Amino acid sequence: MKLMKLTLEEATRLALLPLNCVRVEYPNKTGQVLGGDSDLKPPREIRPAFFGCFDWHSAVHAHWSLVALLRQFPSLPCKMEIIEVLQDHITAENIKTETAFFNDPNNTSFERTYGWAWLLKLAGELHTWDHELAPVLEANLKPLSNLLTQRFIEYLPRLRYPVRSGEHPNTAFGLSLAYDYAKTMQEEGLVKSIEEHSRRFYMAASDCPLNWEPGGYDFLSPCLEEANLMGRILGRDEYRQWLEKFLPGLESESFTLEPAVVSDRKDGKLVHSDGLNFSRAWCLYGIAGRLPGYDHLIKIANEHIAASLPNLTGDSYEGSHWLGTFAIYALQKSTEL
Repeated sequence: MKLMKLTLEEATRLALLPLNCVRVEYPNKTGQVLGGDSDLKPPREIRPAFFGCFDWHSAVHAHWSLVALLRQFPSLPCKMEIIEVLQDHITAENIKTETAFFNDPNNTSFERTYGWAWLLKLAGELHTWDHELAPVLEANLKPLSNLLTQRFIEYLPRLRYPVRSGEHPNTAFGLSLAYDYAKTMQEEGLVKSIEEHSRRFYMAASDCPLNWEPGGYDFLSPCLEEANLMGRILGRDEYRQWLEKFLPGLESESFTLEPAVVSDRKDGKLVHSDGLNFSRAWCLYGIAGRLPGYDHLIKIANEHIAASLPNLTGDSYEGSHWLGTFAIYALQKSTEL
């Protein structure tokens, strides 16, 4: 089965998307809770590391994108510009200010869990990057990554029911990225917490209504994100039995799933459908990579990427400030098969 591969040419093109937004402060969706007049400050003063790309989580995963691309392609033509951005933004002083914001009593749940998960993903990527700058940046980021690790561990027991949204609050997606970090960093407390609560949330689930998807604003598939996460948590035999109950018919070679279509690329919500295509793809790659007999999902994943990847050229800011990350992550997952 032919896979979609990230080439140096494609990586160079995709790197321009985060580079073109990480230093763009406005427009900006701050998402914070104001405790008083003194909280009314420009984004660059409240969140000096991650003030660009329209919102905090997009700025975080834009930095992840830059590190991930440079780690895979050390000869990127824009290498020096990426390094300059990382050095300017991920400083000890900037992260001190960012951490203080998360400790503000009015904002302890800020970006829970989507932004938390991307911050941890960035920390894990820095840890695995073989570059002299990486340990410095990782150390600078550590106060915030430590804080959000603890926030995850404290939050999961209090979450009685998983959030099955197709947008940012989706529990399964947040846990998937956090699990990557926990395994990479050997954060056993976080590993144990994610495994325990993933079983609690999803083990008894069955007959997920994939035919209800996509929702009009979805950029994540609630069904496929759960299926992808549980493939990480369960052993192969247990996972196969679970998946056959959770998504019956997925194992059939006649299974089909049409890519989502964007009707208006200047509408920030409607363009979510391109993100859904990329996120569906990484989930399908993940499932196929863990279970023999599911190779037919690779073709469907490829079709989803092919449907949206060309749209990133000349895209409006509504999509370009975040969709590049989703494309990079999906293509990265295809290379792991």
